[in-house]
Amino acid sequence: MSTTSTVDRAFEAALYADTDAALDTGASLLAADPAADAELARRGREFVAGAWRRGWQPADVVRFVRREREDEHVRLLARLIIEEHEHGYEQAGGKRQSPSPRWAAQLDEIKDLAAHPTRTDRFSHATAALELYRLLLRLPTLEPLDRPQETGASTRHHPESRMLARIRALLAKAEATEFPEEAEALSAKAQELMARHSIDEALLAARTHSKNAPGACRIGVDPPYETAKAVLLDAVARANRCEAVWNEALGFSTVVGFEADLEAVELLHTSLLVQATTAMTKAEAAQRKGGRKRTKTFRQSFLAAYAHRIGDRLAAVAEAQVAEAETEGAGPEGAAAPDLLPVLAARDVAVHEQFTRMFPDTVTTRVRGVSDAAGWQQGAEAADRAQVRARPRLPS
Repeated sequence: MSTTSTVDRAFEAALYADTDAALDTGASLLAADPAADAELARRGREFVAGAWRRGWQPADVVRFVRREREDEHVRLLARLIIEEHEHGYEQAGGKRQSPSPRWAAQLDEIKDLAAHPTRTDRFSHATAALELYRLLLRLPTLEPLDRPQETGASTRHHPESRMLARIRALLAKAEATEFPEEAEALSAKAQELMARHSIDEALLAARTHSKNAPGACRIGVDPPYETAKAVLLDAVARANRCEAVWNEALGFSTVVGFEADLEAVELLHTSLLVQATTAMTKAEAAQRKGGRKRTKTFRQSFLAAYAHRIGDRLAAVAEAQVAEAETEGAGPEGAAAPDLLPVLAARDVAVHEQFTRMFPDTVTTRVRGVSDAAGWQQGAEAADRAQVRARPRLPS
């Protein structure tokens, strides 16, 4: 019996039926034929490539499988993703389209997952592979984001700018410190750098007549309390001249905007989520000391209030930052700059048009489960304490 025949029989038995008995039958066929292992892996790489054709990206698939399955499935998927990338590049004679910077960064992160060995018997490995392939086979089609770029044989991507690396380091320190004054100074400096970076990018693009268009990225929105977290992400996106839409079923939001603004959204949303979670944990501990036990409703209300209030604060800060930049009247590197407001307005129009093309049928949802007054009040107070306000410039 050929290895292809073994895999075909296993797939026919297990992939198109959801019963445990069908899964066991397919796994038994694969476990009994070690010569079929290479063909099984090759088919897995084909399923991964099929996910790319349906608009998925590496981080999206890993996140989805992690939500639905176990660590064993995630490690197996990671190996298939890396192998699909390497095999495809080799088969194209080194001339395959190289990945975009965002795609390449996702591959770099997945390499760590792929490096962890999986120690299981043959039957368990075959079972995990078939369960994973079932998921990959049923992935829906998503809105396409960036695709690999035509850059010849090079697969290297541009390194993170010094500005973004500095912002990332400041936010990491702000989240880790136990001293509020230090966190405030670090967060204020990071916010100042993010605002200046975004405005400089817009002015430079206008001055050089850049043809850059808005792009998009997907950001995971993990349980629990996904609705409140999605609202927080939406608030951060709007404050940074982006638009976001939440896919509740698949556990992510898609954010549309110019690249510098997308990077700011990812960094600031992550930092604020850490701040919110830390504040919520402390507030909840105080509530428990007082004899309260309504943990779930308290948390939901806390995060919903935090997201609502932070949205108001971010919007006010964004307006103030634009006004300050307009008053300064200078572009990056001291060059004469175009008028800022028309430049930003044109970028807003471009972002909205791109968002509408990608998502013509979005709907608005309500935040449910907000019924704890104490949670709402303390969440709003925590948002007022969050470090988002632009402050006087600090020394570099």
